[in-house]
Amino acid sequence: MRIFARGPKPAGRPTNRWDPALTLPGCWGALVFSCLSFTPSLLPRGGIVQGLVWGIGAAIGYGLGVLLAYVWRAFADREARPPRPWARRSLLIGAAVLLPVFFGLGQYWQYLIRGLMGVSEYNIWYVLLSPLVAVLVFGLLLQASRGVRALYRRTAELLSRRVGRRAAHTVGWLLTAGLAYLVISGLLLNGFVGVANELFSVRDDATPEGAQQPTTSLRSGGPGSVVPWDSLGRQGRGFVGTGPSEVDITAFTHQPAREPIRSYAGLGSADDTEARAALAVRDLERAGGFKRANLLVVTTTGSGWVDPASVDSFEYLGGGDTATVAMQYSYLPSWISYLVDQSKARAAGRDLFDAVYEVWSKLPQSTRPRLFVAGESLGSFGAETAFSGEADLRNRTAGTLFAGPPNFNTLFREFSDQRDPGSPEVQPVYKDGRTVRFGNDPAAGIPPADRPWEGTRVLYLMHPSDPIVWWSPDLILGKPDWISQPPGRDVLGGMFWIPFVTFWQVTADLPFSTGVPAGHGHSYRAEYVDGWNTVLQPSGFSGQDLDNLKGIIADGK
Repeated sequence: MRIFARGPKPAGRPTNRWDPALTLPGCWGALVFSCLSFTPSLLPRGGIVQGLVWGIGAAIGYGLGVLLAYVWRAFADREARPPRPWARRSLLIGAAVLLPVFFGLGQYWQYLIRGLMGVSEYNIWYVLLSPLVAVLVFGLLLQASRGVRALYRRTAELLSRRVGRRAAHTVGWLLTAGLAYLVISGLLLNGFVGVANELFSVRDDATPEGAQQPTTSLRSGGPGSVVPWDSLGRQGRGFVGTGPSEVDITAFTHQPAREPIRSYAGLGSADDTEARAALAVRDLERAGGFKRANLLVVTTTGSGWVDPASVDSFEYLGGGDTATVAMQYSYLPSWISYLVDQSKARAAGRDLFDAVYEVWSKLPQSTRPRLFVAGESLGSFGAETAFSGEADLRNRTAGTLFAGPPNFNTLFREFSDQRDPGSPEVQPVYKDGRTVRFGNDPAAGIPPADRPWEGTRVLYLMHPSDPIVWWSPDLILGKPDWISQPPGRDVLGGMFWIPFVTFWQVTADLPFSTGVPAGHGHSYRAEYVDGWNTVLQPSGFSGQDLDNLKGIIADGK
């Protein structure tokens, strides 16, 4: 295989024929972006992931190199020339020096990030495989782009027989781009989502290990429930079939406790979102949920999952005098729903809260439970949609706890973008923290500590190293404030923004955001006790009690 194009193509050679040659400007771009791909991002990267980031970065760099060379030749009004021998040698020498240096620096940076998070896992064999993965990914992307280019040229050639040359090229690009979009979004994406939906719908029939059908009327699926056990789905059965009992809570509080109420509706419980919300609230009302002291509305993640650490903490700190209601809106796990089911999350969050609020608002004020809202990740996005802003959250709830909010959350972005001057994006202060506050580690304090926090408390838990909080398409060409400002407690100070590269690095972090120790990435299990203690403001619990509860939650008891 030739490495570089040696000159203009011979006359009469088909213009759409596949050409394996690599251009010198493209190779320089690939080399530069390959080196940049080793720079640190938010989470530790294993060898396979590094190979993916490396290959994608090299492909982007190659494309930019080719594009810049084309633009320069256009302004210089000259054709492409074969590279001179010294130019080839310069590239080979540069690659021989730069790639090993940056490869070694990359391993050092990954070592530092693992140290920040207490990650001990390291597989040297995967690291050694990363160059092979990078070459494979680069080759596949390169051939895909050349296939699209060949299709464009063939289309333009056919059109030029009937219309002018410029019109043929313009229409050819539009047709090719449109076809590529339809293939990617229609055939590949929709096909993937359809297959995933079928696979996960089958899994939804299972029951999680340790979950048992309730024998109490205080749970959906139990005696007298209007929601059949078989209709709850896998996550719903896990939600109502587990959790602390009256005995467990009494042992923690050393005070008489009550059995918590849990209400849930699955995709099989009703035909649409409004009907499921109405059914879940009807079962909540049947079980006496509106007669408890504290009522929690949870918007789930994609498959209907509710983080047990959050609800268990709420129930322990509430002495069991609690009721929680949630419902399922998709079969897909959160990371797929994050991409394709945002509208379903929005409808679920709005319809469930509205159904609860309709009943709750008609109760006498003296007998109403305190009304709380919670959601993690995509669940926080759905829960936010029930409210118009800070005042609405303050007026219609007693408190809110959102964990790991995606960057596209409407209210989260509003509160963060309009933060008080001088406060960093990784821990913003909004309007002196009068209602809404942000915490990286609630046990260490939530700023501003010197300002009163009266009435409703809205708390966002967000780790500086959580890629779900910081991922955005704007990273492609825009430098965000959180990178420009001093890094958070678990983000390497050497991280800096690079066009295109940082976007793909943070994108590669997304699937592994929960695979790090608690307190980092998208793992918030360790913060829920302090988070709910801050929002609920229960009395009678000492610091030692909270530490004991953290141990109970960590053990999953």
